[in-house]
Amino acid sequence: MYAVVKTGGKQYRVTEGQRLRVEHLGEPESSVELPAVMVVDGDSVLAGEDVASAKVSARIVGEGRGKKIHAFTYKNKSNQRRRWGHRQNYSMIEITGISKG
Repeated sequence: MYAVVKTGGKQYRVTEGQRLRVEHLGEPESSVELPAVMVVDGDSVLAGEDVASAKVSARIVGEGRGKKIHAFTYKNKSNQRRRWGHRQNYSMIEITGISKG
C-alpha cells in the first residue's frame, strides 16, 4: 500500500516506514497527520472525493537546513548591486501509518 501526500506545496509518494525530507513541520519527536491525495491498496485506488477521510500519520525524527542558495541582482549603468542568500529549513519525517478512513 502506498499513498500520495501533499505538504509544503509539493506532493510525495510514501509507503509505511519510509523516511523523507519535507519543508519544516514542527518540533522533533512530535507526530503529524498529512492529508492524502491518493491511496493505492493493491487493486483499489482511492482518489478525489473518496480519499477525503484518508490520513497518513508521520513522526518528525529530525530537522536540518538545506544547501545555501546564492543570488545576485544588479541594474545596468546605475551602480546598483545586491547579494543575498537563503537556506531552507526542513524536517525529516518517518511515515508510521496509512489509513483509508
